[in-house]
Amino acid sequence: MNYENLLAIAYAEAQAGFDEGGVPVGAALFDADGNLLGRGRNRRVQDNDPSVHGETDAFRKAGRQTNYRDKILVTTLAPCWYCSGLIRQFNIGTVVVGESANFPGHLDWLREAGVKIIELNDEKCTALMRLFIEQSPQIWFEDIGECRH
Repeated sequence: MNYENLLAIAYAEAQAGFDEGGVPVGAALFDADGNLLGRGRNRRVQDNDPSVHGETDAFRKAGRQTNYRDKILVTTLAPCWYCSGLIRQFNIGTVVVGESANFPGHLDWLREAGVKIIELNDEKCTALMRLFIEQSPQIWFEDIGECRH
């Protein structure tokens, strides 16, 4: 499986979110053969909805699946608690992470639940998120649940 190709779809979503003025986290859900089921991006700003993270948007757009253990969730940034909870709730088997330098997420917690974690340490994902955090720190801290005044 070429995980970089799968990440390219999530990255395109992150870039679209950034271009819209939103948090640049993109995600996509694939079946075990790498077929795209759903793709999405963080829409907190665009939809005025704090529950629309990249992972949740892709998950919803994939529609109902009877089993998630064989699914691959690709995300440009390590998942927050909210998205990590989604992964554990539905037993998504594999999570491909574009980067965890800007936000470490909760990868150990996912590993403890038996989730296969593949970290790509992608430079484009890291650079895009770094730029966003520099340009929009208030939105970033709001998104990760930190109050900074």
